[in-house]
Amino acid sequence: MVSVETFIGEYPICQYAVCKAREIPFSEKVRHICRTECERYGKSWSCPPAVGEVNECRKRCLEYENALVFTTAAQVSDASVLAETLATRPEHEAVTRALCRELEKQGAECLALSSESCQICETCAYPQPCRFPGKAIPCIESYGILVTQIAERYGIEFYSDIHTVTWFGLIFFREEKRL
Repeated sequence: MVSVETFIGEYPICQYAVCKAREIPFSEKVRHICRTECERYGKSWSCPPAVGEVNECRKRCLEYENALVFTTAAQVSDASVLAETLATRPEHEAVTRALCRELEKQGAECLALSSESCQICETCAYPQPCRFPGKAIPCIESYGILVTQIAERYGIEFYSDIHTVTWFGLIFFREEKRL
């Protein structure tokens, strides 16, 4: 039986909740934000349209029984400075990957989503094949998931001061690997 509580305290997690995957809300409305406000739309394998339609993403996520939603935080001199904020992201991504490894050690299979578009490569290969398909972590919103609704539902607070960056992660997992 997978137990997040056996390892979560070993990581710099601010808040977390474990829920059933079917409780995660999906909405086409989130894609409007992607299309109209994100410069990575249509330019990354971890963003729409490359990740598929919202109903496809939902179906992919619902192949898993559970979901771990969590936050990490980073301190910056000014959170409105995008370059400074984004410079803190690699630590969050490392935590996300480590949590997946911990779940996999317990026999789970995982699908990880994170706060931003994957940025392993300086320039994404899209539309050419992804250089690191096993390492790329799609954006939560790219799947049509509005993270604020999840946070509100599970009592996860947003840290919103000028010196704090809050990163969200969402890992879908199932107890047994499927063949």
